[in-house]
Amino acid sequence: MIVTQDKALANVFRQMATGAFPPVVETFERNKTIFFPGDPAERVYFLLKGAVKLSRVYEAGEEITVALLRENSVFGVLSLLTGNKSDRFYHAVAFTTVELLSAPIEQVEQALKENPELSMLMLRGLSSRILQTEMMIETLAHRDMGSRLISFLLILCRDFGVPCADGITIDLKLSHQAIAEAIGSTRVTVTRLLGDLREKKMISIHKKKITVHKPVALSKQFT
Repeated sequence: MIVTQDKALANVFRQMATGAFPPVVETFERNKTIFFPGDPAERVYFLLKGAVKLSRVYEAGEEITVALLRENSVFGVLSLLTGNKSDRFYHAVAFTTVELLSAPIEQVEQALKENPELSMLMLRGLSSRILQTEMMIETLAHRDMGSRLISFLLILCRDFGVPCADGITIDLKLSHQAIAEAIGSTRVTVTRLLGDLREKKMISIHKKKITVHKPVALSKQFT
């Protein structure tokens, strides 16, 4: 459900992208890159539908997921924070099919100067992002893959969870490969670990959507 601040932020983005610069709405299919590290940071993005994965790519070729953004998130704002023209820091990929609204960074900067409330809305959104990134780092700090998986599922419950009669359903279609990439594991290992959780009646999976039956009990499964 979209909260008031999300609606306000969406409205502001639509207003910024009017006049001389018509709204730019783009659709990216699952696994398509939105921008690469090193790309020029020319636009700020507002996520209308779907989920976006932000990751860092290291010299050894390892790619670490730092955030999974849900609908009504803003990203691509590093230049706004530093005050300098900078290149993209993250690799942004469509985790699901996504719909994005974007505006030139200069327009966003001008809107921030003219509208103090927008600055507060952006700050709240970024605070939520930072919290999730910290949780992802904690997830990857677990050496045991079972603990990584459980930590990741709990993050998804927090950010994408929908309460249901059986617990909390993660409102994302998640392949075993996508989960493996997010936690730095392999598809075979993730398949085995999810199977163990299903046998323990901790989770169930229907049409690639995972339902966590008892999140508190699941959190106690850390090794």
